[in-house]
Amino acid sequence: MKVLQVNKFNYLRGGADKYFLAISDKLRAEGHEVAEFCMHHPNNRPSQWSQYFVSRVSFNEAKLRDKLIAPFRILYSFEAKRKFKRLIEAFKPDIIHAHNIYHQLSPSILSVAKQYNIPVIMHLHDYKLICPNYQMLCGSKICEACAAPHYYRCFFKKCFQNSYFKSLLVTLEMYLHHSILKIYEKNVDLYIAPSRFMKDICVRHGVDPERIKVMYNFIDQALPARKIKPENYILYLGRLSAEKGLPVAIEALAKTKTALNFKIAGAGHEAIVCRNLAKKLRIDNRIEMLGYVFGKKLETLIDKALAIVIPSVWYENMPFAMLEAMALGKVVIASRIGGLPELIKHGENGFLFTMGDSLDLSKILNDLESLNVAEIGERARLSVGHLTLDNHYRDLMNLYQEYVKKT
Repeated sequence: MKVLQVNKFNYLRGGADKYFLAISDKLRAEGHEVAEFCMHHPNNRPSQWSQYFVSRVSFNEAKLRDKLIAPFRILYSFEAKRKFKRLIEAFKPDIIHAHNIYHQLSPSILSVAKQYNIPVIMHLHDYKLICPNYQMLCGSKICEACAAPHYYRCFFKKCFQNSYFKSLLVTLEMYLHHSILKIYEKNVDLYIAPSRFMKDICVRHGVDPERIKVMYNFIDQALPARKIKPENYILYLGRLSAEKGLPVAIEALAKTKTALNFKIAGAGHEAIVCRNLAKKLRIDNRIEMLGYVFGKKLETLIDKALAIVIPSVWYENMPFAMLEAMALGKVVIASRIGGLPELIKHGENGFLFTMGDSLDLSKILNDLESLNVAEIGERARLSVGHLTLDNHYRDLMNLYQEYVKKT
């Protein structure tokens, strides 16, 4: 089968990119032809299809060119549409699997697929389908006020990066794509939701439930039981941003009666917030900021942790960090929100606490050293053992084949 994978980044940046890269590699390994459509970037993986990639634009840099191009790219990209058409004519895909395409690529490309009668499956890695700022957050608070048909509220609430201009831009984007052009409605055949929560909230805000299929993210492979004595620390791994709730975990640590330490593996603008809060609470000697950690070093870090903490304060979907930790037989302590409770059963294979409640989290941390974490971790490992890349690939191919036959 010839599969065109579409994602704005062709390098590892977040969960969506991890999925995009891993599934592309798996398809190739299984003998399928795969082409990518992405944005040019110096960190990109090599691709024989890079001649069709769109020019780079950054929304976080102060270059005049980026400031001038960005608004038009967000609303509708004629460059992306033109190059996407050229790629389709050169590659002739059987199916298109789209991931995160908004802003850097824009959904302008989707109508091209319909012109060539190519089925489109779109992965819902975040909430952009129903929310202008893609996180369902306003400031640091969960918010559903701007969902369809009330996109205008995003502007008045400055939901996007606390900016009237940027919020206006994404508000116009939603009205153009959903209310006027109806790009997604007309051109996407099926959405894949990585959690039941993602499907439910999209349905609640107007998406046809028959057009959404729940398919959890994957682990590389089922792992055997591991007998590694844990050390006296809890671990967070992932992006350091406000919605990840790291201050909640730091405040909880300060309230514990134990001598637990906290290691934070990742990078982001929230790092300075974490350092300042730890210093204010006088527990900076118990917190270690490790920056990005990869490969075997990260696996060892997870192996030796007493538990993994996911203190998210947004509608967390189905993070790879949780799946990978559970696959390694680790206790995961997570906010009771979003898709997290779908795999974590409190007291059985992990623990859940009330979102944003540092006292509730501290109670779990206080009890941690007295629990049989190896037994709980083993139940966690077994509970995700079926979510392998091989099984995911099989289910995905069944979907591909179903929609290719319909055309």
